[in-house]
Amino acid sequence: MKTKLFFVCLAFIFSGTLVFAQLSKQERKEWKRKAKEYAKNPSNLKQLTEDKQTADNSVSQLNGQVKQLQSSLSDKDARIGELESQLASMRSQLSSAKAELEQLKANPPINPMDFSKGVVFRVQIGAFKNKDLSKYFDNNPNFGGEAGKDSDPQKITIGIFRDYWEADTFKKYLRDMGVKDAWIVPYKDGQRVDIKDVLEGVVGDKPTKK
Repeated sequence: MKTKLFFVCLAFIFSGTLVFAQLSKQERKEWKRKAKEYAKNPSNLKQLTEDKQTADNSVSQLNGQVKQLQSSLSDKDARIGELESQLASMRSQLSSAKAELEQLKANPPINPMDFSKGVVFRVQIGAFKNKDLSKYFDNNPNFGGEAGKDSDPQKITIGIFRDYWEADTFKKYLRDMGVKDAWIVPYKDGQRVDIKDVLEGVVGDKPTKK
């Protein structure tokens, strides 16, 4: 009976990953001694079996938890990658916005209502001596003039336009009303200039009549 129990113990102990044939001589001797001890004390073998089962269950649970953590980590890695991509896009947009802002600072757009900047066209209606109308210039942007030097006449203009052809149409209206000397004079950044200096790139194609 003891011999049978002895071999049962050996079969149980060496099942699984341990193979008896793979043990060294010293290891076989040691395990035979332990098998004899378990044969004499079956309760110890029972306890060992239960402990092994408990350990296997714990290992199985831990393996499941590891898989869950790996899956969660994978999801987090994917989310981190997505956030990093969004961050890179936002940085690119910020860089573009900064570059655009610097460009605007270097070349601020012209306010269409600020006629002191850029090129504008006025219609001069005449030049008069002994008639000082300068007090009306400041509060009337569509009415202006230039004080002449010494005895030079004061040049009076009416209207202010960004588009040359609008100024030209207004000039023709004035001539039709009897202001025969009406003609277009250009200004750049508030200073009167020659028409030839601003025509290129400012005067577009003449609009067609509908």
